[in-house]
Amino acid sequence: MANAAANTVDTVTENTQFDFDAIVIGTGPGGEGAAMGMVKTGMSVAVIERHSAVGGGCTHWGTIPSKALRQSVSQLIHFNTNPLFSEAGRDKRLTFPQILGHAEGVIRQQTRLRAGFYDRNRVSLLTGEAAFIDKHTIEVTHADGSTQKISAKTIVIATGSRPYRPSDVDFNSRRIYDSDTILSLKHDPRSIIIYGAGVIGSEYASIFRGLSVKVDLINTRERLLSFLDNEISDALSYHLTYNGAVIRNSEEYQNIKEVDDGVILQTKSGKRFKADCLLFANGRTGNTDKLNLAAVGIQADGRGQLKVNENYQTEVDNIYAVGDVIGYPSLASAAYDQGRIAAQSISEGTAQSKLIEDIPTGIYTIPEISSVGKTEQELTAAKIPYEVGKAQFKHLARAQIGGSTIGGLKILFHPDSKEILGIHCFGTAASEIVHIGQAIMQQKGKANTVEYFITTTFNYPTMAEAYRVAALNGLNRLF
Repeated sequence: MANAAANTVDTVTENTQFDFDAIVIGTGPGGEGAAMGMVKTGMSVAVIERHSAVGGGCTHWGTIPSKALRQSVSQLIHFNTNPLFSEAGRDKRLTFPQILGHAEGVIRQQTRLRAGFYDRNRVSLLTGEAAFIDKHTIEVTHADGSTQKISAKTIVIATGSRPYRPSDVDFNSRRIYDSDTILSLKHDPRSIIIYGAGVIGSEYASIFRGLSVKVDLINTRERLLSFLDNEISDALSYHLTYNGAVIRNSEEYQNIKEVDDGVILQTKSGKRFKADCLLFANGRTGNTDKLNLAAVGIQADGRGQLKVNENYQTEVDNIYAVGDVIGYPSLASAAYDQGRIAAQSISEGTAQSKLIEDIPTGIYTIPEISSVGKTEQELTAAKIPYEVGKAQFKHLARAQIGGSTIGGLKILFHPDSKEILGIHCFGTAASEIVHIGQAIMQQKGKANTVEYFITTTFNYPTMAEAYRVAALNGLNRLF
């Protein structure tokens, strides 16, 4: 976004004394990255957190709890399918409230760790709801109703996002949840409708099926996670279906209502679904509605998101925004980097570094998915020639030893230059394995070729050995 205000001189600040050099609103990954980046340069920084503990939605309702839940369920599945541990015909069973205990323990550890960062770096932490009074002044309303005004030369908005809640769905119902409130589920449902088959919906579909809960997954699109490589998307669809989930593509709800013994969803196509409860997981909204943005002349879009330039600066020269509140890519990993880059821009006048072009995606379904770079359909649409190298995990000794033989690795590379164009992984440890390929993709020139994987030596047995197998497979296709 072109930003004329970025070049203007704020004459008001030249002779003004502020309480802090910078204020950061929000303590999720974006806010943390910005706060730590600025305080390391000697700036005085205050952070404002609306909740009682730091970490933002990532730590308390999103990334950390859902991945902790997924890990517990994945271990349960492994236990029940491993003949060394399970008894024939007698699977161990856990309920959703039971596995929440593990997630809560991880959240506590993460909260203590992140709170320590602010304390050790002498960042002032204020708890309360933040709202702009003017472009340099924030009013903080504390839980007891008292207010406090603080000022700073620079302000960073890192308020994150929350689940989208359409007005015609009754989220006060005891049977209708979103991805935040599902963590308060106390009963043990026998069936669940999940509306929205994006990353969150697909992850929770895996979790609940792993707990033997009947799952109806309602997808508003033609295929699951259409941004993925088609082969990976198809693999996820197959395994969810194979494990008992029912997927309904290209459906939208007409109405959702609670009844005495459950909840009923009716689609616009006339289908009706009934379950013990419903998880609405269709979209996110930026947390900007309580910031009083009108006081500084900033306007959020229909989903509560803000526009920024390459330095994460809004149209108001001293106000920046990072993380989910600016939309894509809406990843915790990217949000931290955005905060760090914004801090560099604030402290040095411009950012020397930028967010990398190929951001890895990790999706913690069962099995998990991770990818970086281009998909086959993107390369085909761009008329870029490519070859494919594949390795199936069932052929790897490490996968056989661990009983994790589902899935595999796919490398896309240019047939002439051998440059790696994309890495796609499906199966155990996919989100870890992908970083090996990412590291090579980030190299320049001849260092970024698929041939690297056959000229290096991998530990044996390892899952990483899949790169050598896939590279040989792909190079053998050339002529």
